[in-house]
Amino acid sequence: MTTSLADVASSDVALRAFLHGLPGVDRVGADQRAAMLGTRSIKTTAKAQAIDLAISMVDLTTLEGADTAGKVRAMCAKAVRPGGEAPSVAAVCVYPDLVAVAAEALTGTGIKIASVATAFPSGRSSLDVKVAETAQAVASGADEIDMVIDRGAFLSGHYLKVYEEIVAVKAACGPAHLKVILETGELSTYDNVRRASWLAMLAGADFIKTSTGKVSPAATPPVTMIMLEAVRDFRAATGRQVGVKPAGGIRTTKDAIKNLVLVNETAGDDWLSPEWFRLGASSLLNDLLMQREKLTTGRYAGPDHFTLD
Repeated sequence: MTTSLADVASSDVALRAFLHGLPGVDRVGADQRAAMLGTRSIKTTAKAQAIDLAISMVDLTTLEGADTAGKVRAMCAKAVRPGGEAPSVAAVCVYPDLVAVAAEALTGTGIKIASVATAFPSGRSSLDVKVAETAQAVASGADEIDMVIDRGAFLSGHYLKVYEEIVAVKAACGPAHLKVILETGELSTYDNVRRASWLAMLAGADFIKTSTGKVSPAATPPVTMIMLEAVRDFRAATGRQVGVKPAGGIRTTKDAIKNLVLVNETAGDDWLSPEWFRLGASSLLNDLLMQREKLTTGRYAGPDHFTLD
């Protein structure tokens, strides 16, 4: 299969044939399996370990028009020391013009600087602009780029255009890792989620990401499960491992733990690390910290016990 994959993007016809030849997704079955896995219960020591693991996987994010340098510096301080003895988060994610601020604040911490690019969140811009924005973010200190695909092109069946844009942005990333955002809430079907996942991976994505967080529904359990199945199958076919990042709508510790169960039961424990699985969130971290405090002290701290993100 590895040999045949090398020729998949040789033409629009070949790429379409491959993507539409992928096994279809049983929607009812996917919904039922994701719901079943969501009922798994984790208690005591295992729960404490799961909370710390989830904290270490968080991409602490602020993507608002009102973002300021001061807000980013405060968020970076929290990323390094979230609270008590909790571990640092995986990354801080900001707009390209604030990457330099985050890079200065996080120097020497080991925390990654991620930046959205390619006309986030719509993706409606020329390829030249997308490549230039990516290059700017990397030059400013970004370790990771979160790009959005052109959903209009994808839904119109122009798969090669989407593929070539991902390839070009990947090249502009240089040493930085590329996360490709599918915006699954706009893809309509689970079959499209599977196709977009494979398309992104074939084009060189280091991670596939569910959502921008600006469209609902975002990171639903069935969609995350389908993407985890895709990275598992892609590694089996090519030998290359790709990460997964659900983002949008993950707000509680229960949500985070459900995602960890999905990873373990679908892709396997090779993906249970910040290197291969991330949680895109702005409000999740405080709930994880509150639950951690409850397990540590027996007392439940209110939300005002921790800084607002």
